[in-house]
Amino acid sequence: MRVLILGANGFIGSHLSEAILTKTSWHIDAMDLTQDKLDTCLGHERFHFKSGDITKERDWIAEHIQACDVVLPLVAIANPSVYVQYPLRVFELDFEANLAIIRQCVALKKRIIFPSTSEVYGMCPDVAFDEEESCLVTGPIHKERWIYSASKQLLDRVIYAYGKHHELNYTLFRPFNWYGPKLDNIFNPKQGGSRVLTQFIGNILRGEDIMLVNGGSQQRCFAYIDDGVDALLKMIENKNNAASQRIFNVGNPTENVSIRALAEMLIDFIKTYPEYSDAASKTKLIEVNAEQYYGSGYQDVLLRVPAIKRAKEYLAWGPKVSLAEGLKKTLDYYLNPEQLTLSSITES
Repeated sequence: MRVLILGANGFIGSHLSEAILTKTSWHIDAMDLTQDKLDTCLGHERFHFKSGDITKERDWIAEHIQACDVVLPLVAIANPSVYVQYPLRVFELDFEANLAIIRQCVALKKRIIFPSTSEVYGMCPDVAFDEEESCLVTGPIHKERWIYSASKQLLDRVIYAYGKHHELNYTLFRPFNWYGPKLDNIFNPKQGGSRVLTQFIGNILRGEDIMLVNGGSQQRCFAYIDDGVDALLKMIENKNNAASQRIFNVGNPTENVSIRALAEMLIDFIKTYPEYSDAASKTKLIEVNAEQYYGSGYQDVLLRVPAIKRAKEYLAWGPKVSLAEGLKKTLDYYLNPEQLTLSSITES
């Protein structure tokens, strides 16, 4: 099998590339703007990387869609701070650039595995979100946070329609707060400049207090990246076509914690690392309102729990890594001296 991964240097793309090279005999054609997360893949005989921008390398992409068996367009902006500050940039990349790739897959009759998002459920009132039953509820237009959700939701609907009316062979997956090594650069000092887990780790290491938006009462289900990648491998393999024409939530509903609880866990865990114990002990939790932190275009969601019965039924998949185990693995990666030095150099 030959797999095309666009956005291979991202958090999901880099882990998926490593797993494919380690666990399968598949070949990977890959593209991204940078390659700093792909050190274990570059030079591998089954990994073929090109540095490039998907909005500019249209000929290369068309050629490789034609040559590959399955396409994973993983290029997207996935940061709430950016949704609010640069909504048009989010739309142009997340929607417009990906729509062109989807249409090429339709024209060339190629299978596509596309990253939807838990954000499409918005403020759905359901206790657990179901891929085929839950309503997708977003806020008013002036809450620009929802441009990411709306862009992804419309692509979900377009892909479904192409599948129904033009026989596009697709799988949609919705990650629920995947985390792990290589998630973000912990030395990015900008508030909201990285996702919540790496933002908090960076706060602690830099000797900063942790800002809890609206007190940190929001609850999220955190899933370790290895569990997410295992689900993706099953989708790519597509045994008995079990993943075709389906949407899958991929998350860990048993690890549902508040953002405040996550911050407290990280402080306690980092205290066990002698070099950083003092910094963790001095970290305070400060409550801030959402508008102060993100700006007036932000709107919050208090609860986001995935129903994963379809992943269990069709993929024989379920999460295995507990939050405590996953956080330990993540901190072991970020707090090792080599990684700290590299992150600091990259940020500077």
